[in-house]
Amino acid sequence: MTSQMVEIEPGTTMHFWVPTESINPNNKLPNKPKPRVVFVHGFVSNGIITWLFQVLSLRASGSDFAVYVPDLLFFGDSITNRPQRSTNFQAECLAKGMMKLGVEKFSLVGLSYGGMVGFKLAQLYPHMVESMVMSSTVIELTESISNASLNNIGFTNWDEFLLPKTIFDLKLLLSIGSHNFPWFPQILYMDFLEAMFGNRKEKVELLEALVVSDKDATISTPNYSQVNPQLPLMKLVEWEKS
Repeated sequence: MTSQMVEIEPGTTMHFWVPTESINPNNKLPNKPKPRVVFVHGFVSNGIITWLFQVLSLRASGSDFAVYVPDLLFFGDSITNRPQRSTNFQAECLAKGMMKLGVEKFSLVGLSYGGMVGFKLAQLYPHMVESMVMSSTVIELTESISNASLNNIGFTNWDEFLLPKTIFDLKLLLSIGSHNFPWFPQILYMDFLEAMFGNRKEKVELLEALVVSDKDATISTPNYSQVNPQLPLMKLVEWEKS
C-alpha cells in the first residue's frame, strides 16, 4: 500500500493508504477491478494503526480486495481549516476523497467513531456504499445513549475518556475499550500518547459535535433501512458479556 495525500478542497486535505497499483502508472490495472473496501478508524488512533492486522491479514491471505484506509480529519495527517466538526462533514470529505481517488463504489468497515461517520456517509451518498460492517458503534450518539454510556464506564464527558493526558489514563482507556489488552512497556505508551493525541482542541470539538439531542436525532436506531434503503439487508448483532 502507498501513502497518498488528497486535497478535498482548498484548506482541507485527507491522508489515505491506497493500493499501490491504483496510483502507479507503471502497474497495469486488471480489466475487472477488485472490489473496494474502506476501513474507517475510531477515535483513539489513526487508520493504519487501527486496522493494521486486518490489512496485513487480507494481504497475506491473497484476498481479492482493493483496500483503502483513510485518516479522518484531525487524525494522522488529515487536516482542515474549516470550522465544521460534524460527522456529516467527515463523511462528505471521505466521500469526496474516494471520488478523487477514482473510487465511486465500495464497502465500508467502521469502528466506533468511524462507524458513525460510515453510517452518515451511507445516508448522504447511498449510491457509493455497496455493503457495511460496523462494530462498537451507534447510528447517532444521542444524549440519552451518551449519558448512559458515560455512566456505565464511570466518566462525565467523552474527552476525559477518549483524550487521555497521562499513561495511567491511556491504560484505563485501553483496558475499557478492549478485551485482555496485552502488556506493553511504558515507553510505548508514552510514544502512543505523543503520536496519537495531537490536535486536542479540534478533537474536543469533534466530540462536542458528536452528541445530538434526542429530539434532533435524524435516524431512529431500530430502523436501519433509513440509513441506506438501497442496501439489501442490515443486521444488528450484539454480544453480551457472559
